Amino acid sequence: MNLNFHHIGVACRNLDAECKLLSVLGYNIEGEDFYDPIQGVAGRFMAGGGPRLELLTSLEQQGVLTPWLRSNVKLYHLGYELEDLEAGIAELRQQGAKMVVPPVGAVAFRQRRISFLMLPNLLLVELIAA
Repeated sequence: MNLNFHHIGVACRNLDAECKLLSVLGYNIEGEDFYDPIQGVAGRFMAGGGPRLELLTSLEQQGVLTPWLRSNVKLYHLGYELEDLEAGIAELRQQGAKMVVPPVGAVAFRQRRISFLMLPNLLLVELIAA
């Protein structure tokens, strides 16, 4: 599929509080915050000594991140860029992945299309059109 790792998705209740804690690990804010009403999240990217992180918080009281936050799961998806989004989706589905979010433009990526798929091992993957 020729995937390029992009980020780890981190569910959080408060972006500023999370940033403060991660700055101790050498992470710094990368770019501007974004608000995506289609996904129901606000977010910010951070870069540092480890992999890039995408901090996300729900825009609504009961949002898309609620199940992860209730379960105290912070690191909840891996994001990969690829040239052919449809081919990547087809490949993962052939391997038994289930579509969670069909292709949609994403504010975080200047309306490039993304899609979320759950692998059979319950790992959530975000595919990002390059």
